[in-house]
Amino acid sequence: MATSASSQNPDIDHSEIPTEWTLEKAVQFALKSNPDSEITRQRLRAAEADIKAAQSGNYPRLSLQAGYQQTNNPMMAFGSILNQGTFDFGLDFNSPGQIDNFNLRGTISYNLYNGGKTHSNIKAAQFGEKAAKHDQTSLHQQLAFQVIKAYFNILKSQEAVKAKQAAVNAFEENLKVAHLKYEAGTFLKTEVLNLEVELAQTQENLLSMQHISDLTKHSFLNLLGLETNQSLSLSLHKTTLREPSQPVASEISHRPEIAAMEARVSAAKAALRSAKGGRFPTVNAFGSYQYDEGWRRPGSGDNWAAGISVDLNLFDGQRTKSQVYKAQTNLVIAQEELRKLRLNIVMDIEQAKLTYERAKQRIQVTAKSNEQAEESAQLSRARFEEGVILSSDLINVETRLTEAKMRRAIALADEQVALADLNRALGYSPFPSIDIP
Repeated sequence: MATSASSQNPDIDHSEIPTEWTLEKAVQFALKSNPDSEITRQRLRAAEADIKAAQSGNYPRLSLQAGYQQTNNPMMAFGSILNQGTFDFGLDFNSPGQIDNFNLRGTISYNLYNGGKTHSNIKAAQFGEKAAKHDQTSLHQQLAFQVIKAYFNILKSQEAVKAKQAAVNAFEENLKVAHLKYEAGTFLKTEVLNLEVELAQTQENLLSMQHISDLTKHSFLNLLGLETNQSLSLSLHKTTLREPSQPVASEISHRPEIAAMEARVSAAKAALRSAKGGRFPTVNAFGSYQYDEGWRRPGSGDNWAAGISVDLNLFDGQRTKSQVYKAQTNLVIAQEELRKLRLNIVMDIEQAKLTYERAKQRIQVTAKSNEQAEESAQLSRARFEEGVILSSDLINVETRLTEAKMRRAIALADEQVALADLNRALGYSPFPSIDIP
């Protein structure tokens, strides 16, 4: 099963593309190369940057300013003269003349208290990063399941193609027998025509199945983050998926979505505390150093200042009140989304459990029906050669055999897909050997 050419995606290392895909290799490759994986990695990095931005509030602010100006404005000129240390009593205060000044100023400030907003912002950012990590795990689990599903869809479509091809081969052989009997005068023309019509319909169905098989390959490659012209070969060795031990419908502790939503609730609480900090005063310590120099009245001087400032917001047009109200609303929304998520996950686990149990039962049923259909087809073909049954009877038997083979192949693949879905619902990695980050 192969198509030509190789992927043209420049972001993928072609040396990492295996010549034959096992299910484990496919999942691991998708976790690295699927665009959604890269998106979650970048979102995690953005969350880490938010933490650093929030932590910057614990550090002092240092700034440096420099400038040069000339002026004949009496007040500005007189201030520059004083800063340069060139004042004398012969100076005309109303018209000191054109004065120039080079000013260099350095300032340092440090927040001593802001109502706990800095601490709350840091906690909110840390919980945001935690949520981003769990979102990444959730995405990886969903992606692993989709890859497994696509993998077995390919196998199902291949088995369907084989079943249809086997049916075509059987009808071709049966048609040869019918032609020989017709030429020998022991068969009616209508019997030959019935087999020819059924063969044509079966060949048409085979083409349709081959088309579906091609589409499933494209879907699989898309999940891997590869171009659809990438060559594809699947390994048919037995893959062992994790078998959950006694799954319980209410077991949701392993689901990363729950952990992510719990982190968002905590982040919303921290954001509320930060908003309430706007009601408290802000206390800052500061210090500055300034150097001035002029050339029109040659001289220079420096000075410094240090102190503590207290700012209390007495009225801001209810801005702080609105921010607190919005933060409270966001917290309630997050809490209700968490409650809704818990209910949905409990239902998700129960559905996955029932689907898996039904899939295992289907395997037992289809195994028996497939065996019976095989035996019936062999007997009917022998009786058809002996002229005991008509072509319509043989067509029905061959059709039932084809359907039985397809149901058997679908049941086997669906059982593995259902098992992978149960692992996803319980929050487990589908493979014991792969730890999904």
